[in-house]
Amino acid sequence: MKKIIYALILLLVVVSGLVFANLEIKKEAPKKSPPRPLTAAEMKAARKKWEATPDGIMFNKWKASPEGQKVLAGAAKIRNHISASSKMEAVVSSLSLPPGSRLGFGVMVKINDDDYILSFGVGKANEFQQLHSLKVNDKIIIRSHSVSYAPKYSYPIVSGDYVERDSKIMYKRAVHKGGC
Repeated sequence: MKKIIYALILLLVVVSGLVFANLEIKKEAPKKSPPRPLTAAEMKAARKKWEATPDGIMFNKWKASPEGQKVLAGAAKIRNHISASSKMEAVVSSLSLPPGSRLGFGVMVKINDDDYILSFGVGKANEFQQLHSLKVNDKIIIRSHSVSYAPKYSYPIVSGDYVERDSKIMYKRAVHKGGC
């Protein structure tokens, strides 16, 4: 009788050990592999799919319109400066952005007789304190890492990374730490 009880207890211990081990394995989150970047063919297919949507059709109509062509031409004029991250001379033309814009803090500037939105994004109030001292017709030197456009705006949007006036740095975007 003792042998049967010992055998049942041993069997119970082994089975319960297997059950608890299986529960711990299930509790561990499965390790996700990082998503692989899309291939050129996949990106092209995704773009074609988006262009068939109402938003894509509206965007393509805007790009073909005279206003869209003007914005795209303005963006193309400064693309070499943007890609080289070189300094561009600009003149402040307005201290406010177009009505209804949701770009955060920014000003309107003229670069080579073309109007641009110089956007700094949303930030802390004291981050743009020196930029609030700008006046219309001030000559500034700017550097940027990107130029973009949207059907909502009649001007190309230049992201402001660096602003200098009278050889004094007024604004320099902080570099993000720890990755993207």
